[in-house]
Amino acid sequence: MQLLMDLGFLELNFVDVIDILLVAFILFQLYRLVRGSLAFTIFIGLLVIYVLSLIAEALELQLISEIFGAFINVGVIAVLIVFQPEIRRFLLYVGRSSDFRKVNFWRALSLKKIRTGEYNQKEVNELTEGIMSLSLSKTGALIVIPQTSQLRFYQNTGITVNAAITKDIIESIFFKNSPLHDGALIIAEHKVAAAKCVLPLSDNPDLPVKLGLRHRSGVGITEQSDATCIIVSEENGEISYAREGRLYQNIRKDELQKLIARSLFHSIN
Repeated sequence: MQLLMDLGFLELNFVDVIDILLVAFILFQLYRLVRGSLAFTIFIGLLVIYVLSLIAEALELQLISEIFGAFINVGVIAVLIVFQPEIRRFLLYVGRSSDFRKVNFWRALSLKKIRTGEYNQKEVNELTEGIMSLSLSKTGALIVIPQTSQLRFYQNTGITVNAAITKDIIESIFFKNSPLHDGALIIAEHKVAAAKCVLPLSDNPDLPVKLGLRHRSGVGITEQSDATCIIVSEENGEISYAREGRLYQNIRKDELQKLIARSLFHSIN
């Protein structure tokens, strides 16, 4: 049965309403991914150019219309280039949401998950205590926990460690006189995979000006991937974390422990 709604000049049926709601949902998710970033400003600029092209065409301004038309014709390629990080994050979001590995049934049957479940708690405790120790001593740190990718490219920018996750290892790497302290530590496959890794800087103009390169790198890697990044400030020992391009500051120990447990549990094995 079709539900007809008369809007005067427009007639909609039930399928049209579902179609509009789906498009609205997709646009909202895209907005969530680009808001607060340089890409959002660029998107507004592209939208303004498109509206101006329509006005120019309506006023029969031929030269302006041709210029805008040529720009719009290559718009798809330009969008793919400019919004490449956001498109990748959107696809990661879709893939992660539909990941069959997250179904409880498969988790229950997976012997590997069962074996690592108890061991994960030791990893969570060791990593939590290591970060808290760094915070107390005001030692700067940058720790990345990937989800659906091992971030091999960024691992290759640093030094391979391939060590167990322990409090001593975390403290040793970020010790101020350590040759590995300057850069990010990446955890993959439940190991300290690499240290002294170089991460991309965020170009988000809404980030506080007072934030340094460590925090901007932490946000930057979460803009480029679905990883979680934990940051310890060298100035005041404050613990923050970044996820999906957003920064959350002044994290307490209990919040940190839950964050690490969730991140390690959902990380790749």
